[in-house]
Amino acid sequence: MTTAETTSTAIPERGFTDDEFEARTRRSQTMMADAGMAALLVCTEPEVRYFTGFHTPFWQSPTRPWFVVVPAAGKPIAVIPSIGAASMSATWIDDVRTWSSPQPHDDGVTLLLDCLREVAGSGRVGLPMGPETHVRMPLADVDRVRSERTDVVDATDIIRSLRMVKSEAEIAKHRHICGLVSNAFDELPSLLSTGMTERQAFAAFRGEILRQGADDVPYLVGATGPGGIDDIIRQPSDRPIADGDLLIFDTGSTFDGYFSDFDRNFAFTHAEQDAKDAYRAVWEATEAGLEACRPGATTTQVFGAMNEVLKANGSLGNDVGRMGHGLGMQVTEWPSHTDSDDTVIQENMVLTLEPGLLWAPGKAMVHEENLVVRADGPELLSRRATPELPII
Repeated sequence: MTTAETTSTAIPERGFTDDEFEARTRRSQTMMADAGMAALLVCTEPEVRYFTGFHTPFWQSPTRPWFVVVPAAGKPIAVIPSIGAASMSATWIDDVRTWSSPQPHDDGVTLLLDCLREVAGSGRVGLPMGPETHVRMPLADVDRVRSERTDVVDATDIIRSLRMVKSEAEIAKHRHICGLVSNAFDELPSLLSTGMTERQAFAAFRGEILRQGADDVPYLVGATGPGGIDDIIRQPSDRPIADGDLLIFDTGSTFDGYFSDFDRNFAFTHAEQDAKDAYRAVWEATEAGLEACRPGATTTQVFGAMNEVLKANGSLGNDVGRMGHGLGMQVTEWPSHTDSDDTVIQENMVLTLEPGLLWAPGKAMVHEENLVVRADGPELLSRRATPELPII
């Protein structure tokens, strides 16, 4: 099959225009109106960033809660600790309400409730409550909000619908970071050799991704093993790489807060035929997933297309639960390619395909690519892996 693959090397503009944030807000307000919500409350990093453009590593600190309220009309309102006032005021947001934090006895919850009373009155307030969401404030404060606002309802569908479908500006950031990581994978044969430890190999690859121009490599997992690998998500060890070892690297790297997430497999000096066959099987399963990944199809159909290839190649089962997922400001997002997800695929979704084959007890082969869904099929964002297992 022929699949469009991106070759552009242009570096996207960082951040977004005010028009982008206005469009996101208007779409949310239309869905809020349809659901009978007077306001939407979000308090996690990707949602706050989605509506405001507030982008900072300070979220690594769990001490302070942060809130953004989207009213039924007009711009979102930030209710945040005073330490973030300058950065938030530099975004497109005009209304920034602050308190001195931390204040364990009342860390912004009274200010938040005042804001909700002002913009929502007695109307319903939406808050994401479903799968792949969380509430980033103390449980006691959640209880207080829900006791004083008995009209808090689940807004997961709104957030999910908004974030699953990307703008062209978002897609450009994904395309760029996928290109950088593809370049780094191309350099691996010159960076790695037998005798290195896993830890040294990880450090070399991480350094190469950064050298290529990525902002960060917050997610890097993988493993080596003699003729096969049974745990592909562990931290590296001091085990030396030996002739005949297989290697998998799976990385989620970022540019301007948007992720890539794909892996590559290699063998050192030589590979057994069963390992080569397993690699070819997951490559062909990915081809089947690409063929199935079109607007109007479902994630379950994509899962089924890949799984049929794996079963035909002797799969011993797949208990990981899914074969790919959405990609965005988080390394994994909605939807999931499973046998029951049934999300309808839409144009401009950014997705991963990730078939995994257990080809012998304790030996797994996983392959992953990144794509954006277009009207006529998928456009690859990652540079397509070779159909045969690469040998270093």
